[in-house]
Amino acid sequence: MAGRVGLTVEAAGGILWRRDAGGRLEIVMIHRPRYDDWTFPKGKQESGDVDAEHTALREVLEETGYRCVSGHEIAHTEYIDRKGRLKRVRYWEMRVVEGRFQINDEVDEARWVHPQAAGRLLNYDRDRDVLASFLQWSV
Repeated sequence: MAGRVGLTVEAAGGILWRRDAGGRLEIVMIHRPRYDDWTFPKGKQESGDVDAEHTALREVLEETGYRCVSGHEIAHTEYIDRKGRLKRVRYWEMRVVEGRFQINDEVDEARWVHPQAAGRLLNYDRDRDVLASFLQWSV
């Protein structure tokens, strides 16, 4: 499927992380019932967004209920979306400062998982590449 010339969807998201009681790394995975997939929180840039980082923080809050602070930009992906458009997604690593998950229109489940489990749960190879980039930061 070829992308439409000149039409690129800009999007951004986050890899939320924390340490469990034993000091092991955990990250957030979300399930989207519309696509029946497991992925990272992300979404399209909107006209009121100041920049891609703002988009990432807004989308993470909307999809997970977690207000975060962003750190390093860790990765980006490009692919052809379901409507034949080129979609570019930039990702930041993020720490939760407040909030809790609530089911919403886009996401019916969020899980804190260890990276090995995340790699098995993810539906898309491009997300596994984002996970690998995140793990190189050695948070």
